[in-house]
Amino acid sequence: MTEPAAIRASALTKIFAGSPPTTAIDGLSLEIRRGEFYGIVGPDGAGKTTTLRILAGIMECTSGEAWVAGHSILTDREKIKDKISYMSQRFGLYEDLTVMENILFYADIYDVPKKELDKKVERLLGFSNLTHFKGRLAGKLSGGMKQKLGLACALIHSPEVLLLDEPTNGVDPVSRRDFWKILYELWKGGVTILFSTSYLDEAERCTRVALIHRGRVLAEGVPKEIRASLGVHIIELSTSNMQATAELLKSVTGAGGAVKFGDKFHVTIENPSVKDIISDILKENTIEVLSLRDIVPSLEDIFIELVKVRG
Repeated sequence: MTEPAAIRASALTKIFAGSPPTTAIDGLSLEIRRGEFYGIVGPDGAGKTTTLRILAGIMECTSGEAWVAGHSILTDREKIKDKISYMSQRFGLYEDLTVMENILFYADIYDVPKKELDKKVERLLGFSNLTHFKGRLAGKLSGGMKQKLGLACALIHSPEVLLLDEPTNGVDPVSRRDFWKILYELWKGGVTILFSTSYLDEAERCTRVALIHRGRVLAEGVPKEIRASLGVHIIELSTSNMQATAELLKSVTGAGGAVKFGDKFHVTIENPSVKDIISDILKENTIEVLSLRDIVPSLEDIFIELVKVRG
């Protein structure tokens, strides 16, 4: 018998009133198995936050249905809250309370049994590397440490499902790395994690991802399989005149235009022979080719291509 999904969403739609109305989620369907590390990936305005808020039971959908930890978002919201933790982009820490006081406050909210509390607090402080800062005011912590404290507070009642809304947004690279180490330990311990992000490099770390745009799923699956299944050919190109190169590429049959990545272009081509055509055209226009090579498409390359075709 198949184990029930940790999260299942069916044709979720959310329309915000206005003139005109705004469709934040447009018939979105997902199925996340227990024990998965699942990423919802997309730019700002894609519908990530709205999706997580609906799944957490703090926002109503316009239509559709979803089940989280076996409970319906339409009829069993209170039961869902006992099974999950939802960490928003601005988690509700109390900056005038210390690290320890914040954790104890959330323990009280979740009615954590007194006999379990000391052991849980000690573990979470150690887990998040906050043991030496437990007497520090939350308002005096760095951005990365605040995120770790927010996660510790969210975990105080041992949730089955963890919903994280862009938790590394605006966090420095070192703190992002530390945060990911903590998340992997949680995942290895059996917690189902639903993680939203606009960072495509973070999506590569998830077991499965959904690439979403304008509230719709463009592609879903294991990151490596998504990259391979679309059969996209990408070349990386650098020349002596990048502006002129961008203009010339517009006229090349079989080339999908140039997207800037640092000091180079990523160019989608229909087949490998187009690479030679591009090289010949650049030489004819006395533009020196500094580098030209085939590369494995990243999720970012795939996302840009999908938006062009389906967005």
